[in-house]
Amino acid sequence: MLSKAWRRGERINWQDRASWWHPYDQTIADAVGRGVVIRRARIVSEPVSEYIRWEHSVTRELLEAGEQVGWLPRRRTMDLSLPGNDFWLFDGRLARVHHFDGDGALVDDEFAQDPALFKHLSAASDAVWERAVPHEQYRI
Repeated sequence: MLSKAWRRGERINWQDRASWWHPYDQTIADAVGRGVVIRRARIVSEPVSEYIRWEHSVTRELLEAGEQVGWLPRRRTMDLSLPGNDFWLFDGRLARVHHFDGDGALVDDEFAQDPALFKHLSAASDAVWERAVPHEQYRI
């Protein structure tokens, strides 16, 4: 959710880790510490919206936790076969598919272990990741 404080020009004090480090961040850091690779690719329309500018500005939290984050301009996806929903892939076998309403609120999470669906989602994820610009290089 876009922060009102961010809209006012306030920014995260990255030096004050206690003010922004959340349990989610620790969960990610612990998993990465065990050797788990966590990648997040964001497909974005350009020029980017205010929400995406905010999201880009707070992505450092994910990076500090150990996630790898990439950004892919939507115009570079025309020849890709992309699923219509956001999803996460786990352990080479489990897909968690997010279903959102028209306002972006989560309606339902679907968990699927169908090997054919996992293969399709994994191929789409890999194709996006190959083209994504690493967060540190993506300029908005």
